[in-house]
Parts: sequence; C-alpha cells; structure tokens
Amino acid sequence: METHRLSLPPLDEPGEVVTFHSHKGGAGRTMALANLAVMLARGNNATVPTLMVDWDMEAPGLHQFFRAGGEGPGVLELFEACRDQLLRRSRLASAHDDEALAQAVLDAVGWESYIVRVDHSRPLYLLRAGRLDAGYTERLARLDWEALFAGCPALFRVFAANLARRFRYVLVDSRAGRTDTAGICTTLLPTRLVLVFTPNRQHLEGLEALVQRATAWRRSHEEEQRPLLIYPLPSRIEMDDPIGRALWRRGDTERGIPGYQPLFERLLAQAYGHSRMSLESYFDEVQVQQSRSLAAGEHLPVRDHDDDRFSVARTFEAFLGWFAGGHCPWQSREEIPLLTNVRAARAAMEQGGVRGVALPLARDLARLAALYRGEGHVGRAAACAEESLALYVLMLGDEHADTLDSKALLAEVLFEQGKFDEARLQQEAVLEARERMLGAGAPATLEASTALAATLAQLGQFPEALALQDVVIDSHERLLGSEHLATVESLAVRADILVHAEDLEQACNLLEHVMRLRTRLLGAEHADTIRTRTALAQARSRMAEPALRERHGRHQVVSAEQSRAGYRRVPRSRTDRGELAEDGELSEPRIGMR
Repeated sequence: METHRLSLPPLDEPGEVVTFHSHKGGAGRTMALANLAVMLARGNNATVPTLMVDWDMEAPGLHQFFRAGGEGPGVLELFEACRDQLLRRSRLASAHDDEALAQAVLDAVGWESYIVRVDHSRPLYLLRAGRLDAGYTERLARLDWEALFAGCPALFRVFAANLARRFRYVLVDSRAGRTDTAGICTTLLPTRLVLVFTPNRQHLEGLEALVQRATAWRRSHEEEQRPLLIYPLPSRIEMDDPIGRALWRRGDTERGIPGYQPLFERLLAQAYGHSRMSLESYFDEVQVQQSRSLAAGEHLPVRDHDDDRFSVARTFEAFLGWFAGGHCPWQSREEIPLLTNVRAARAAMEQGGVRGVALPLARDLARLAALYRGEGHVGRAAACAEESLALYVLMLGDEHADTLDSKALLAEVLFEQGKFDEARLQQEAVLEARERMLGAGAPATLEASTALAATLAQLGQFPEALALQDVVIDSHERLLGSEHLATVESLAVRADILVHAEDLEQACNLLEHVMRLRTRLLGAEHADTIRTRTALAQARSRMAEPALRERHGRHQVVSAEQSRAGYRRVPRSRTDRGELAEDGELSEPRIGMR
C-alpha cells in the first residue's frame, strides 16, 4: 500500500492515548484494537483521526490487518534515534528542563515521519513496531528501555502528548505480561487503559496486579497526576455456554472462581475512591463473544457492516457507547444517553436557545434524578431534581402538573437524604395543589398523601401521619374495594407508621392480615408476601424483648378501637434494603418511599 506523510493539523483539544493490554496472549487484544480503530476512524463521517501504535515489539502484528507491510521504520527505530539524540545531548542535559529536553529530542528525530496512513477511506494511521528485517531481533535486544527512561524520564509522557495533539485517539497495542515495554505502555503513556482478558484465573490475577501498580504509580508520582480511566474488556466469551459464562462473570467462592465482575467492581472502587460500584449494566452489554470471524487470520469483522445483534461488530458498538463518549464503565446504559442529551441542551442554552431546549432538559434531568435515586446516588439525584424543578417553574409555572411531579420527585430524594423538614415543605405544596386541581380522591392526590404521611412519621408526628393515611385507606376501600392491591398497600403504610411509633401489637395485627391477603392475591412466594412475613417476624421479635415490652405501654399512639384490621408497607428506600449509603456507612432502616 502506498503510504503518506503525516499532514494533520493540531487538534483544538488533546486526544486520548489508550493502551490495550492483556496479561497473557490469546485474548484477542490486537484484534479488538484493530476493529475499534476502524470504527473510531469512520466516526463523524470519517473525520476522526486515529492512530494505532504497535508496541508489542516481540510479536508485532498490527500491520498485517492493514496490508501496510513490515518493511518501514517504527517504534524501535524511533526510540533508537531518541537514544542517540540523548547521548549527543548528555552534556547539556543538566541545563535543560526534563520536558524541554524530551521535546527537543522528539523534534530532532522527526517523530511524525515514522507514522504512515493505512486507509484511504478514513483517517486511520499506524506506527509500526519497526523495520522487520534480519537485524530486527538483535536491535530490539540492544535497546535498553530502562536506561532510556532514566536518561529522560519525561520522554515517553511527552511523546504521548505529542501524539494526542494530532490524533483524537491513539490506540497502543501493548506487550502482554510484565515487561519493560508493557510498563511504559500501561503506566507512562495512557489516559485510558483497556484490559482485554479471557475469563480465567491467570488473566484475572495478572490484571488485578496491573491495576494496582498503574494506579499506585499515578498517585505516588507528582508529575504523573493525570487521569487514567480503566475499561475491562472480556473477550473470547463462549456464547453457547450460558452456565460457564455466568459462573465466570459472577464467581463462585466454593469453587474458587473469583468472577470478573465482582473483581473489577472492587478494583475500580478502590482505585477511584468509591465506597461501592456496579458494573452490571456495562457487562450486560460488553462481552466480546468467541466467533469464527475472530479466528480467520487478518479479517476484521467490523468491515462487514454486519448489524446482526449477535455479531462481534455489535458488541464493539456497545463498548464504544461507553468508550467514545468518555463515560465510566460504572455508568449505566440508561444514564449515558440522558447525559448526552443534558450536555447538548446546556450547550444550546449557552447559545441563547433557552425556549427550545429548557423543557426537554427539565425532563431529562428528572429522568436522571430518578435513575440516580434508584442506583442509590442521592446526592447526584438531588442536584438533578433541583435543576429540573427550577426549569419547570420557570417555563410552566408553580402548579403545572409536570412541576408538581418534579416537586414530588425532589421530596423523595430529600426524604432519602434524611432532610425531612425540607421534604415536608415540598410534599405539602404538592398535596395542596393536587387536592385543589384534581380532587381529594384522585390517585395522584392519594399518592401525595401517603408520601407526606411517611415524612410526618419520620418527624415523630405519628397521630398526624396516621390520620392522613386513614384518609388514603378510606378512599381506596370506597373506590377500589377492601382487597384491592392498592388498598392493601395503603394499609401496609399504616402498619409501618405503627412499627416506627413502637405500637407493635397493633402493627402485628395489621401485618398478619396483610400477609393473609397477599398470600391469597399474590401467592406465598411473591416478593411483597415475603417482605410482609419478614416484617411480621421482626415485629414479633421486638415485642418479645423485655425492654420494648415496657416501652410499648408508654408509646401507644392510637387506641385499640382506632386500629385498622390491615397492614400497610411504605415503599422502601435504598437504606431499607440494607445497602450502603453514599458515604459508605450502612444506614439504619427507616420508613421510606419508592
């Protein structure tokens, strides 16, 4: 193939330097890099300059996918020239800043001349491993990478920065295992690290050690305080073995199988300072399946434009959903398009297009708030809910239906943050407006009443909470019947309030009744029935404690005549499920809302 000298202008913003690494061979690392390079380079109507760097110098192979031949100079010759330049400048080295020296060396060797274009239809370029002649192996053995680093520690970092100024993506194919060149590629060069692995103990143990080394290096060296975003990429997955596939993904402690999802969740949480992390959505989509096309020599499946959902190309498209947008692997698939819409809308608003995008932005922020709330990220949920509400008030007024829904969502998030007084203010406003606009018996009004009752209970205002919930129960019984699921749920809410108020005897009566109803209506093994059974057992256990029996008489909230023959469960919050709060502490269960 005819090659062309590099003639790309500098980018407005630096691109990403991405190292593809695997602990052992056979994971399909080079194949994955080549496929993703083609897909990236054809993005935005083939306007995304992409460079591949073959740094797997003991077994170079990237050039074979693009018929670029192995006769041209590459990484080896480039750094041989850098070594010679450093030797010539050794007497002057002490007079130079380390970064300035590195840049002077790279300018002197003309690093751009080592890069060739390998695809005329898209801006795809390659920096070969080297000139694969008879003397290649001997020359490679003579190049001392450690001495090169010692002579100019900034050399590799500045080299990566030079590449990132010309290419949106620089994809580096790293040598497997623990070698000098693998260390350069995984610790000194990248802003992102793609860990390609097949699910087995050797791969997982090796990559666990690598993540710890790479992140420790970045933290412990002041000059290396740069972002490093890590993407695990499971490969060669046998799609016709669902049991084995699930076993290696989830793990099995009895068999000593670590499970790559819990392993990377723990590793990335530690690396980025999170108390917990979920890669569930990411690994649901990103598993590169074993395919005949991956074993067919130098053929790249993404060139076939196969849109079948079982194709390898579709899997790489799913990976790019996270990678190309710079999204973290712990962000869910549902979150990514919402974030994209929000960023676009905010950019449009900065250009003066408030009216056209304010309402779509408010809706997407509300969806993000609900998503973050469901994932337990209540801080982020609160910020999105507050911004969404402000936009709705601005565009639609204080009592529009969408505005009231946004207020109710913000109240739910405030509730889960433990800000009960603030939640109450929002809930009272919503309830008043819905009663006036929809009527006291409307489903949305009853929902607002239940939410306010739960908050009043948290504030210790038990009589008020029970009275408000009684109105909900009466409405459901009158409109839907005493055994409708909505009625049973509203009775369950009352029981939760009674439990919270330590009126355990009446709560147990309600729990028993609701358990009978739910068993008949839903079945003995339904989740709601099981939760009722568990709540009843806990209430009975608490009643059996002598100290609580004494307190029981002092904390009666309502008389036996006022007791309802039913049970209601307030929809549970994240902390009711025993999950970690955002600060990493296990919160006490409390009455909550869905």
